[in-house]
Amino acid sequence: MLEAAPLGRVNPMALLYTPDVAMGTPMPTFQLKTVDGRDFSSSQINSAPAKVIVFMCNHCPYVKAIESRLIALGRDLDLLKVPLIGICSNDPSEYPEDAPAELLKRWREREYSFEYLIDETQDVAQTFGAVCTPDFFVYDRANRLAYRGRLDDSWKDASKVTRRELKLAVEKILKGEPVPEQSPSMGCSIKWKNA
Repeated sequence: MLEAAPLGRVNPMALLYTPDVAMGTPMPTFQLKTVDGRDFSSSQINSAPAKVIVFMCNHCPYVKAIESRLIALGRDLDLLKVPLIGICSNDPSEYPEDAPAELLKRWREREYSFEYLIDETQDVAQTFGAVCTPDFFVYDRANRLAYRGRLDDSWKDASKVTRRELKLAVEKILKGEPVPEQSPSMGCSIKWKNA
């Protein structure tokens, strides 16, 4: 169930950066299955003071490089009553590591601190305008886009992180303060069906 009109598909590329987008865009509504088979609706997080949506997957080296930091972020945000929601929209026919059973296995093995959803039709990714993995969207209390940028300033090497940019953005949003300049996230293109 989606309210916004789907955006055009992006051709597969090895590396993409998230585009500049207008802040204040409303969060699309969605209803998907979790990796362990439960129903999850965006209405469950509408009242949260902020909410973080990340398009991700199992096989992408960019996601793998930040996975531990993402799990830690989920725990940090939980203390702030801010939900982090992961969504996998990749076509598993070409990337078996991103098949539902493999997503569930990884979610359990790594003890993910957040819900992980399956966008089988890829409609949700298109409606959000997601282009890569990882692709982060942070919405404020009014469910308006307030941040679309990277997790931190060193995707490849956690030891070189000096700014946890996404967490800092969430803290600003919770205080009602403007989010400073945003650097784009980068990652593998979403693997579209019939692309």
